[in-house]
Amino acid sequence: MYSITGITGQVGGAVAHALLEAGQKIRAVARDPAKLSPWATRGCEIAVAEMTDSTALTEAFEGTDGVFVLLPPVFDPSPGFTEIRACIGALKTALVAASPVRVVCLSTIGAQATRPNLLSQLGIMEQQFADLDRPVAFLRPAWFMENAAWDVAPARETGVIPSFLQPLDKPFPMVATADIGLLAARTLQETWQGRRVIELEGPSRVTPNDIASAFSAILQRPVRMQAVARDTWEAIFLAQGMKNPLPRMQMLDGFNEGWIEFEGGAAGIRKGATALHSVLRALAARG
Repeated sequence: MYSITGITGQVGGAVAHALLEAGQKIRAVARDPAKLSPWATRGCEIAVAEMTDSTALTEAFEGTDGVFVLLPPVFDPSPGFTEIRACIGALKTALVAASPVRVVCLSTIGAQATRPNLLSQLGIMEQQFADLDRPVAFLRPAWFMENAAWDVAPARETGVIPSFLQPLDKPFPMVATADIGLLAARTLQETWQGRRVIELEGPSRVTPNDIASAFSAILQRPVRMQAVARDTWEAIFLAQGMKNPLPRMQMLDGFNEGWIEFEGGAAGIRKGATALHSVLRALAARG
């Protein structure tokens, strides 16, 4: 039995699908019981728990061979990351009390970076979970290819996609969520001791111009990228409703400047099999 948090999202759902395909039993964990209904239909156990409720999380994790931990996304955090620290504290309390056999956590490329940015939330999680007295694996995937979902509308409507990743010809590490889910599911079924860090990217690195070219072919219309000037970012994000855009801006700087990268070097990075074009084609089909 494996407990999967974040199962109603893309990555958590991919982990659960891969485990079910392997014939494993799943306990689906989420705060909204209505969103768990499809998983109950597939024969999964259901556990309703807020990510700050250590008692409910303990019950969700008890008696399992492994727990997949996915922190709820906080894109506009309070200074000091107070929201995510509350989740991390509750999760750690639950993992200690429930004593699952092993734990796999979704972390991120650049979790080891010392410069503050939005991804520092995952670095905090790694630091807090490092002393758990059971096998713990931190899966650090690259930038999600599925982030290009935001690009579909401008590509289709105007043929011009605003890009915060720059320069436009720079190759960035990216990966499909399906490949993340598959690797996480495999890791949950493995045996190891202590702490592991597993880094994952797609079959090849991707430039913003590659994304535009792929959309051109998929949509059968000219599509190009347009770099968004760095000195306009704060005003844009504030206009979109963000209260604290600095961590997001720092994260983008980290990718653009190259200090958000994999820790282990190219030789140690796992490679996913899903190509960019197939992901973008699926995104475009959804509209």
